[in-house]
Amino acid sequence: MMQGAAPRPRLSFGAEIAPGERVLPQEVAVALTFNGSTQAVMMATPDHLADFAYGFALTEGLARPEEIESLDVVETARGLDVQVWVTATAEARLAARRRTMAGPVGCGLCGIDSLEQAMRDVPAVPHGAFRLSPAQVMAGVAALPGQQALHDATRAAHCAAFWDGTRMLAAREDVGRHNALDKLAGALISGRTVPVVQPAAGAVILTSRVSIDLVQKVAALGAPAIIAVSSPTADAVDLAETAGLTLIAQARPDRFEVYSHSDRIISEAQNVR
Repeated sequence: MMQGAAPRPRLSFGAEIAPGERVLPQEVAVALTFNGSTQAVMMATPDHLADFAYGFALTEGLARPEEIESLDVVETARGLDVQVWVTATAEARLAARRRTMAGPVGCGLCGIDSLEQAMRDVPAVPHGAFRLSPAQVMAGVAALPGQQALHDATRAAHCAAFWDGTRMLAAREDVGRHNALDKLAGALISGRTVPVVQPAAGAVILTSRVSIDLVQKVAALGAPAIIAVSSPTADAVDLAETAGLTLIAQARPDRFEVYSHSDRIISEAQNVR
């Protein structure tokens, strides 16, 4: 059985009633604890938890990978505690921006205790050399199903993947869309499970709708583009425009829509040169 999934018995009702079982994703309480203080408790799929911690620390502005000194996953009676120890510099940042986030996987802002935190400024993404042709965008979407083993088994998981225009360099799944993105971010920056990837050299592909908090996380990661199979919110589009992100949505293997910074989408002739 794959990590993060478990079979459960069920009755199937249709033309007849048939017993059997279905593989379902696991949903476990995961605490993210930094220097002994719990910063978040999320319901998450219990795999790639080191990636989760590294990515959450980066995208929430808590610590960069070089500021993480050690990490351990501790089993408790009610869930998993990912215990992260960071440098004094990062600890001072944590003390200045203490937050407790406990909520369902569908909410990326649960537990934030101020409007300033929820609507925080995001770093501007540099307008570097990364470009995509329409064919490369659609090829990335077409390649996504090959990265969704948990979804294929359960039909109940989100995926976040990183596409450089030619290859899918990493992908992570979770019952929570924010968790999947944090796991991907951690995989890209930590070098623990895949070679370190420069986020500026690719696009993040998401299976979910695009909300403000996902734009904030991608901007913190430093990736220049988001490709989503669903729609964005109007305010997510506005934030992507401000942050310098190319936001592509309703992406399919044969079409897509661009909502911001369309200059990163180039013609096939330009791509050849």
